[in-house]
Amino acid sequence: MIKLFNGEKIPMEMHKATIVQKIGMMSTENRLTAIEKAGFNTFLVRNDEVFLDMLTDSGVNAMSDRQQSAMLIAVDSYAGSESFFRFEEKLQEIFGLEHILPVHQGRACENLISQVLVSKGQVVPMNYHFTTSRAHVVVNGGFVEELIIDEGVKVNSNHPFKGNMDLNKLEAFIQKEGREKIAFVRMEAGTNLIGGQPVSMQNFKDVSAICRKHNLISVLDASLLGDNLHFIKKREEPNMSIKEITREIGNQFDIVYFSARKFGSARGGGICVRSREIFDTLKGLLTLFEGFLTYGGMSVREMEAVTIGIEETMDEDIICQGPDFIEFMVDELQKAGVPVITPAGGLGCHLDAKAFLSHVPQAKYSAGALVSALFIVSGIRGMERGTISEDRQPDGSDSLAKLELVRLAVPRRVFSLSHMKFVVDRIIWLWENRELVGGLEFEEEPEILRFFFGRLKPTSNWPKKLADKFEIDFNAL
Repeated sequence: MIKLFNGEKIPMEMHKATIVQKIGMMSTENRLTAIEKAGFNTFLVRNDEVFLDMLTDSGVNAMSDRQQSAMLIAVDSYAGSESFFRFEEKLQEIFGLEHILPVHQGRACENLISQVLVSKGQVVPMNYHFTTSRAHVVVNGGFVEELIIDEGVKVNSNHPFKGNMDLNKLEAFIQKEGREKIAFVRMEAGTNLIGGQPVSMQNFKDVSAICRKHNLISVLDASLLGDNLHFIKKREEPNMSIKEITREIGNQFDIVYFSARKFGSARGGGICVRSREIFDTLKGLLTLFEGFLTYGGMSVREMEAVTIGIEETMDEDIICQGPDFIEFMVDELQKAGVPVITPAGGLGCHLDAKAFLSHVPQAKYSAGALVSALFIVSGIRGMERGTISEDRQPDGSDSLAKLELVRLAVPRRVFSLSHMKFVVDRIIWLWENRELVGGLEFEEEPEILRFFFGRLKPTSNWPKKLADKFEIDFNAL
């Protein structure tokens, strides 16, 4: 954050734009048509219909000049590529784990790890689940147990590390289930589905100590680690460098995996493994499902970009931009009374849809309705992170999410401060007119990961009424 002469603090981009991409804003009428055509699912909206794409931070980050130039030196070889060895050496350097496997993206890591480590009936304790991480455990016959601290699922809190695992819950769960029933213990840094909330260094160490005491495999999903490193530096370990923090975290885990679409700001992913035995088993499946060991389903050009991106993640001036922009949005929205997740986390700004649309029941998918309403009045594409993102119960009833959120992701090095001010402005208008927004219900509902391809419809004519009111208000300005 930079302090201005008038006392105001603003986030400052520590980079400059050298390549730009034109974007455009459709009319309100056309945005209404677009969301109707997409079945009120922002995943199904076309990119050319979007003004500001805040659906995700995955695979949509801006690469640096160094990353793009590194792609030109890629060695395009099926086996033994020097691009892989540069990738391998960088990961060994920052995490300290010896054995490295490249994959095409993060969920490929989850697939391989779950196939190797999860047996039918086993359980994976987690601080909090992510949709695909849970799905891969379930597909392989297991189930997950969330052991987040109680503070983690509170909307408003001053706790600096709401992503922490509850140590007492973990110990009690191990005693109850027994070591043999636990496939591995998974930590996610930071926690995607509860507002990008970080995990503390001390919690990493404490969870690791428990795993070692009980001879359990510890696994870290480091996809959002860049943001988490920023928070540890800012809130817990100011005297450590980002690189020192990263290495200390790596020392706590048996396996570290990541999506480079987030961690590294390019396309691909990787698995870092301590055990030679586990590595050899993973290596066999890697070749079967992803590709040979030295490319693993990745383009070697992307591998070069990821290597530089990981190196750049060790620079606090680079990784602070996303969290600083998110903090700015959260602060501005709070001033206007808009309900948001606090404290500001990583990944994006998260609106509390249950409080925002208190008149819309969760069973009518308030987060899905809110993200659709925001698109209608702004062209901003966010993501529903609530009940639609959950799976149904065996009896067919909905699993109501603990938190009903709209995520407005902040891709790295993509947006400017004026973009953030526009987002805040349109959210505040929507907050002032929230009673116009109604619910949704499913028209087409896939059985697995329904939030990707499901299609919904409004329970009334509220989208048209909302669009009309927006046009009246802004034509009057």
